[in-house]
Amino acid sequence: MKNLVIVESPAKGKTISKFLSKDYTVVASMGHFRDLPVKSIGVDIENNFEPEYGISDDKKKTVNNLISLAKKHDKIWIATDEDREWEAIGWHLCHILKQDPLKVDRIVFHEITKKAILHAIDNPRNMDMPMVDAQQARRVLDRLVWYKVSPVLWKKVRKGLSAGRVQSVAVKLIVEKEREIKDFKPVESWKISIFMNCEVWWKKYSFKSDLSKVDWKVKKFKSYEDVQKVLSTLYTDINSLKTWENKAWNIVLSKKEEITFWVIDIIKKDSIRKPWAPFTTSTIQQEASRKFGFWVKQTMMVAQRLYEWMDLWNGEAEGLITYMRTDSVNLSSLAQDQSKDQIIKLFWKEYHKKRSFTTKSAGAQEAHEAIRPTDISRTPESLKNVLDPQQLKLYTLIWKRTLASQMKDAIVEVTTFNFSPEKANNQLWITKWEVIKFDGFMKLYIEWNDDEDDESEDEGLLPSLKIWDNTTWEDLQANQVFSKPPARYTEASLVKKMEAEWIGRPSTYAPTIDTIINRWYVEKITKKHLGPTETAFIVTDFLEKYFPKMMHYEFTKEVEEKFDEISNWKETYVWMLDEFWNGTLKKELEDAGENAEKVIEKTGKKCPKCSEDLIYRFSKAGKFIGCSGYPDCDFVDQPEEEKNEMNALKKKYEWNPCPAGWTIVVKTGRFWPFLASSDYPKVKWIGQIKSDKDEILEELLKEKGLLIDEATWEELVVKNSKRWQFLAAKNYPAVKIAKNITKDIWDELKVRMDEKEERENL
Repeated sequence: MKNLVIVESPAKGKTISKFLSKDYTVVASMGHFRDLPVKSIGVDIENNFEPEYGISDDKKKTVNNLISLAKKHDKIWIATDEDREWEAIGWHLCHILKQDPLKVDRIVFHEITKKAILHAIDNPRNMDMPMVDAQQARRVLDRLVWYKVSPVLWKKVRKGLSAGRVQSVAVKLIVEKEREIKDFKPVESWKISIFMNCEVWWKKYSFKSDLSKVDWKVKKFKSYEDVQKVLSTLYTDINSLKTWENKAWNIVLSKKEEITFWVIDIIKKDSIRKPWAPFTTSTIQQEASRKFGFWVKQTMMVAQRLYEWMDLWNGEAEGLITYMRTDSVNLSSLAQDQSKDQIIKLFWKEYHKKRSFTTKSAGAQEAHEAIRPTDISRTPESLKNVLDPQQLKLYTLIWKRTLASQMKDAIVEVTTFNFSPEKANNQLWITKWEVIKFDGFMKLYIEWNDDEDDESEDEGLLPSLKIWDNTTWEDLQANQVFSKPPARYTEASLVKKMEAEWIGRPSTYAPTIDTIINRWYVEKITKKHLGPTETAFIVTDFLEKYFPKMMHYEFTKEVEEKFDEISNWKETYVWMLDEFWNGTLKKELEDAGENAEKVIEKTGKKCPKCSEDLIYRFSKAGKFIGCSGYPDCDFVDQPEEEKNEMNALKKKYEWNPCPAGWTIVVKTGRFWPFLASSDYPKVKWIGQIKSDKDEILEELLKEKGLLIDEATWEELVVKNSKRWQFLAAKNYPAVKIAKNITKDIWDELKVRMDEKEERENL
């Protein structure tokens, strides 16, 4: 009997075909092929929200091929991934192939291994229609918002804008955070510390103690005067304190003079640290962003390749990890047993502890297991020569996280030393010291910090102290600090917040972030941090005013709960859509259409041509100033901030020699400024304005003398490839000189970029 197995991607198909006999043909549907139309709403609202599906033009060839193959085979198997999106795609496959969804063989698996595939073939099920209905409800609901609210934005704000049930609320998060930052007022405080450096029996000790209490009450130092009062109890002459500025924004007072302290109490307490649960979609996106700087989309792409992995060199095929779109933290008994064997092999049996984790989210339903290696015995070391660097990093992270979740708690002994100065026995100074008594799961985690500077074994140790011992301290420092504004969202922290507020599902975090960046609602302020554009403020305020329910965080949670109820037969998708349309959206659309005024941003200035109000306008090229009397008056101008930016660029670049002749000038393109010859366009040279990162990197390389090749004395420049930057000759590859930029340069660059960002934030 001839069998046709339909999966979603060619890579997955190649891997699965290795496990099946010649009686099985595996083919890919290539993702979505039947969907709502692009140029119309595609939903019959009056007829129970009936969707109007059609075949996408670019997928007609694929669909015809599937229909042709189906006729040549005796049996069809639907093998798309097990979540709502792919369950619905499987249902669409049934439609075009004339298969009954309640009778077709539907196979599901959470890892692409021979055992899992053969088990799925032996245990097929039918299409899960409630899951299909939940996906259709999501698709139709989002289509109603997109096609009904977006035109209101075009009419009342400006053309080209879009609204989305998930995207608009995600933008709101970033707008609110930016307003928190703008409204933030720094608060001054001081921290007083004293340092001890001594040598006992040829052993050096160096540690510090912080002033915690005065008159046995916790003391907060809010001003320089507060600090002076305390220091006057320790020193006869506080005017001799040395004052210096640290990083140009905070003051440090210091004094080197010996002071005797007494040890008045020693408290020892064990602290238990537990391992984290195995990865879900959300947590792996966050961790990969923090540890490797991966974008959320990048993490999911790399994880997809690991899930569908096939070694092209020797033809071996087997997915390396389980399905990567999941909000479950559960591990199968097989994974737990494999983890136990591996832990005993690597760290002895004392390190193993079988654990089961519970998903905190009540709505968890996408897949039935956490993200883990399909075979725990397949160590990262064994894959070094077959995975690319990104794949190896992510696989190692998943492997260690899975293994650590089945290890014992770490036990850390925390010792607190309480000191009191001889001259002021009403003061309490505290030193805390931690010693790992049993490393447990941290034995695996400590290896992750191998990029940190190694410290000598003796550095930072405390001497053996007893109560009423006296010690001599010699270096006091009082640091003025200011409270910092809340940090902007990174992709990782935005995913965490979206998960907490139930904004979208694990499978939608990456595309949502991608969408709000591509549509210019959000931009990357730094390499890591996200910030809203001016458009984001305007659109968010408008939607909050006229579509308040849609923009409420609680509503997004209610909607996700409704989808879950539809999946579990507790709700019908037609009733849910009717409640949203007739109960909320229809009324809000009518109100916005009748009462919303055209959003006009006045500059507060008059037009020099006709004396009408000047207002901000927008085009594809960005924001500009225009006359409110347009089209009768055609006056246009640049906003002040853009003028200032252009003036700064002109001051920096213009009048310098142009490599192609004449001098450099700054020109304004459709999307951003660029450098050109003063004889442009006759002289065709165009130069790119360097980012802060590239300028700092170039400056750093110049300082280190790395912009000259020592062997040939050839001048080197920074070149960009698809994956990284490197040093090469100016006319590379004609001159074949190329070098990697070493890790110490990247580390120093990160430090300088962080310092620059901190200065700008302050």
